[in-house]
Amino acid sequence: MVAPGTLLLLGPLLAALPGLGQGQGQGQGRQRRPPPTQSPLEKVAAQEELSLPQLAGKWFLVGMASHCSYLAEHSHQLEATAVTVTVLDGQSLAISTFRKLDGMCWEIRQRYLPAQAHGRFLLKGRGYGSKVDVVVGETDHSSYAILYYQKGRSISVKLYGRTIRVSDAVVDKFEQRVSAVGLSEDMTYYFPTYGFCDSADEFHILDETKP
Repeated sequence: MVAPGTLLLLGPLLAALPGLGQGQGQGQGRQRRPPPTQSPLEKVAAQEELSLPQLAGKWFLVGMASHCSYLAEHSHQLEATAVTVTVLDGQSLAISTFRKLDGMCWEIRQRYLPAQAHGRFLLKGRGYGSKVDVVVGETDHSSYAILYYQKGRSISVKLYGRTIRVSDAVVDKFEQRVSAVGLSEDMTYYFPTYGFCDSADEFHILDETKP
């Protein structure tokens, strides 16, 4: 992949070369730039009638589909994961994720900031290049929610439930959504339904909302 800085330098260089960026003769017009490539998440529709207040509360991570090689290598070590959603200022979401690591309960705090359209959010983590785009693809607010996450060109899909198990019909919807974005069954993982954490002490809180 070409570095962004290299692309910025190539633009003026190509424009200065004869025959590039301008016509060589009277009958030749300026060459058109190819249309920008659509990111995978732009093809995903957000939930039309999304109610953030109804999205608030506790959720359980039921399943996840991803190209992530780390997830594939450590799928046998998946831990039960619970999430608490709080609505801030009517449009942002405060997310607290509770899970075990080395037998200890941890809380990871994140904030989903509103993006360009309803149902789309931006998650900013610490460090360069840690921006993640988030889309609430489908939810009935009361039993399940399917969310998409994209970092760079890599996309993942998560299924959350209000209870530790969801219906077979919801699982079918999730797997259809997974297939629609080019992920397969062997990239889909389901999480344990026991061993959840409800809280973490002050020494086991990772707060990614702070600069």
